[in-house]
Amino acid sequence: MNDPLSDAFDAVVDESSFVRFVELLLADRRAADSLPCTGDGFQGEWANQTIADFLEAALAWANSSSFGERPGPKPDNPWELFAIFLSMGQVYE
Repeated sequence: MNDPLSDAFDAVVDESSFVRFVELLLADRRAADSLPCTGDGFQGEWANQTIADFLEAALAWANSSSFGERPGPKPDNPWELFAIFLSMGQVYE
């Protein structure tokens, strides 16, 4: 089964592919808004429900991984790295 969001994440190489990834990330967040929160606070695949929690999680990932250096290797492509940053806002706790 194909996951369009995951496929778009894997395809990020430039500005336009990054924008496509963000469009699908937004659509995924909007779809999660209609789901009930589970006992552990998730809505679908989303661990962070507010923009503050989302940014806090992405920042925590950036700090704990030295912005992707650990476990490594850190992507050379800044578009890919920022896609990872946004993905971590979704799932990092």
